[in-house]
This record gives sequence, C-alpha cells and structure tokens, in this order.
Amino acid sequence: MTTIHKVLPTEKQLAYQDWEFGLFLHFGLRTFYEGYVDFDERAMSPAKFNPTNLDCEQWIRTAKEAGMKYAVLTAKHHDGFSNWPSAYTSFSVAQSEWKEGKGDVIREFVDACRKYGIKPGLYYSPYDGSVDFYTKDAKAYDDYFVNQITELLSNYGEIDILWLDGCGSEGHEYDWPRIIGEVRRLQPNILLNMGDPDFRWVGNEDGVAPVPSWNVVSATEFSILTEEKNQLGEPRWLPAEADVQMRTNWFYSDNDEHTIKSIQELMGLYYHSVGRGVNLLLNIGPNREGVLPKKDTEQLLAMGMEIRRRFDHPIGTFHQCKNEDKKWIYKPEEPQILDHVVIREDLSKGENVLQFKISVITAKSHQLLTIYEGKNIGHKAIIRFPAVKVRGVILETTESDGTPVMKDMSFYHVGE
Repeated sequence: MTTIHKVLPTEKQLAYQDWEFGLFLHFGLRTFYEGYVDFDERAMSPAKFNPTNLDCEQWIRTAKEAGMKYAVLTAKHHDGFSNWPSAYTSFSVAQSEWKEGKGDVIREFVDACRKYGIKPGLYYSPYDGSVDFYTKDAKAYDDYFVNQITELLSNYGEIDILWLDGCGSEGHEYDWPRIIGEVRRLQPNILLNMGDPDFRWVGNEDGVAPVPSWNVVSATEFSILTEEKNQLGEPRWLPAEADVQMRTNWFYSDNDEHTIKSIQELMGLYYHSVGRGVNLLLNIGPNREGVLPKKDTEQLLAMGMEIRRRFDHPIGTFHQCKNEDKKWIYKPEEPQILDHVVIREDLSKGENVLQFKISVITAKSHQLLTIYEGKNIGHKAIIRFPAVKVRGVILETTESDGTPVMKDMSFYHVGE
C-alpha cells in the first residue's frame, strides 16, 4: 500500500460511505413457497404471489427508526420473478391476483423511501432461471437485461443503488459495456457494485470485513460460488459493503424464527463492518402478508437503540483535541473512564493512514502507554478496549502515505 493516496473518491462515494447502515429486503414470489432455495427446480406460479397486507411504509419506517440510511429491495431474484409489471416477461406481479394484476411492489417501495428520507436501491439478479434463452442466446438475454433495467431506471425517479448479484452468473458472458452504458445514461448518479462498480461486495455473506479493509483495490470478489475475482486493470476507490441476514434464510420462512440474531451478535457485526469502515446491509425477509415479521422488527429496532446508546453521547469530542504534527491529543479537565475511541479519517484527499496507534496517559502515574495498534482508519474505526481511567488519549499515525487528516474523533464509556 504505497500509492493509495493517489486514488481519490468521488463525492457520491463519500456520501455512500456516510450512509453506513442499510436494510436489505428479499421479497418476491419465492416468499410464498416455503423452503424454496436458490436455483430450486420447483416450478412456481405467479398466481401464488398475494401479499394481503403489503406495507412498504412499515419496512422503511422501521429502517428509519433503526438509524438506517438506505434500503435495497429485490426487484428480480435468481428465479426471474419481477416485482413490477414488466412488459418483457409473463412472470411478474402483473400475472398475479394481487391487486388484480395492477400492483407494483417497486412503486410502493420507492414511494415509501421518499416519504421517510431513505435512499432507495434495487437488487437485480443478472442470472434468470425463468427464461430459456439465458443459456441459449446471450444476445437475446442482453436485450432482455437492458429492457428490464430500462424499466426500473426510467419509471421510478432517481434510484441510488443498482445492486447486481454475481451468483449464478459464473462463466456467463454479458455485454457489460452496453448494459452499464445504458445504466449510466439513464441514471448518471446511480451507484453500482458490478460491471463498472462504485462500491464492492466485501466477499462473504457473514457481515464481517477483514482487517485491514482498504478503500483502494485492484480486484473485486464476484460470487460466493467462486474464488475467481474481477480484475479491475488499475487500482480503484471502491468502498466495501458487508451483507448479512437477520435469520438463516434471505427470504421469509416459517421455520427459522429461532435463528434471529441476538443483539450481542448484531452489535458484533456492526463492529466488524461499520467499525472497520465498511457499510453494513442487514437483511430481513418480509412475510407473506407483506410486512416485516414482528420479532425481526423488534430486534432491528433494539439494535438501533443499542447503537444510539453506545455512540450518541460521547464524553469527549474532536473539538477538544489538539493536533501536533501526526498526533491528535485529547486531555480532559478531569480523569475519565473510557472504553471506546471512534476515529474518522478525512478521505477527500484519499486514504493516507497506513498504521496508527492509540496511547493513554494513565490516571495515577501519568504514564504514556500504548493500548491499541491498527492499520487503516478509513471512513470509521471503532476502537474498543477494556475500560481504563485516563488523563488523556493520543492518536498517532506511525506510517502514512501523504499527510493524514482526521475528520472526527470521539471518546466514550459504553459499559457492558
């Protein structure tokens, strides 16, 4: 990592990193087929799609209350069912009895996002198990791909994310220049994770980012089904996003409520993603009525409350810090018990910090002792350590590429 500061983020990439926490929503025809799995060979009928109480506002209101900034809904998953009345398939909501075939989940989702100030994103699976020409005629499928994406990006106003899933597409050749060219023409400000990416998948479905998680990479992960990577040709600024399920399954199931993650585990995932400068996209599958299940909703809201409890009320702030060369020094008037330091690097001129350490000035002996050493800070580094009473805290960048600049620092005693 010797040239990362020469690769700079765009304004929309920096804005994306500020979103930090989003809601993934897996919902569609397979919601109504218990136990249906990816690439399931069971035939499905659009007639089964009938969310009797679809309430996208409940989804998005819950996300808002939990502190999320964006949401991504499956417009079309691997099974090929379209959650909008697409003119290019007979496998969509238009062929269901729901709202007499006049319903549109995408419209209701996007409208709800706009009402609550949540950034709308759409997931689209390039792989499609519903069309026989997917494997037989690549050109015909590219036409279909472009036509459906054109509907999604023309009819619902500004969409902030197009989330493309590589799973199932291993070995398939798409006309990416054509497809991405149309996406960029229709929505110049949209964020992509494939083709011509603006951000990248972290490489697992566990919600855990590696250490370090640099923002500049030369290759991206493609699919959970392969270790093959997409080579970018040159280093690019691509912040990572970690996606993970609230339960065992992505889509709703009657049989996995017992797998809902505990607050302890959810907060662990928050530290392993947001706490490492990586966005967290947490999935809940709306149920067959079309609402987020009660226990999932309660757990997400409880997670949001716990995040606020821990980080909304710092003991000390950046305004109390003094900068001396590559050190940032916090000295409160009285000794304080601390167990967290949260740091944000100013990334507008690139990622410059390569190594850093945190030292404390002990309460009794006034000794300077190092308690933590790390590599990148990036968008955000949440540093947790056993509680200690201190007279001061010093952040020192011990290796950098360019001049390191901090955007924010805050100090906490969170407790157990």
